[in-house]
Amino acid sequence: MLTAAEWHIVVLSLRIGAVAITTTLPIAFALAWLLARVTFPGKLLVDAVVHLPLVVPPVVTGWVLLILFAPQGPIGFWLSRWFGVTVLFRWSGAAIAAGVMALPLMVRAIRLSIEAVDRKLENAARTLGAGRWRVFRTITLPLSLPGVLAGLVLGFARGLGEFGATITFVSNVPGETQTLPLAIYSALQQPDGDAMVWRLATISVILSLLALVASEVLVRRAGRGQGGV
Repeated sequence: MLTAAEWHIVVLSLRIGAVAITTTLPIAFALAWLLARVTFPGKLLVDAVVHLPLVVPPVVTGWVLLILFAPQGPIGFWLSRWFGVTVLFRWSGAAIAAGVMALPLMVRAIRLSIEAVDRKLENAARTLGAGRWRVFRTITLPLSLPGVLAGLVLGFARGLGEFGATITFVSNVPGETQTLPLAIYSALQQPDGDAMVWRLATISVILSLLALVASEVLVRRAGRGQGGV
């Protein structure tokens, strides 16, 4: 059984993960569409930058976010001056870190799904008089939707497991930025924290397994859907 404090950690982690993927989805879809359908100079570089958080140490990503969102940073100064808000040491900052780390996985899953859509179907619809928006809404999006959902699930799982960028960017503040990985790390530093580590680690494994199974189901369903077109 989890304690009240541990339940709060779980709920906070789910909240941060949900906000992270919800706000990141439009950016991920736009980037996936750009990389899948548009040819332009520097495309390889854009692709590399998008996937950079997968290969650089998460601490580096957190450090870059800290520079950008610091009170005198290019984004932090604007947020503070115009809205009077800061994301440092806030759960919203943890959501930003989780979203940035989840972005490459989401873009990859969505891009593969968009590339799998038969362009002949879209061209046929345009030949029959459908506009670009209608083609996207009635053909492209429904056929790529399983991949989009798979990207959401993978991004959510990645956000739940984020540690390095979060602790570097917004620190480990109990009740505010302390997600499951950070709480497990803190419990490991306590002489009597083994039981808490076991409980939180078990929850983390269960959530991750559920996310991976859901993603695999969606990917297979997308494959069957494309095969049946």
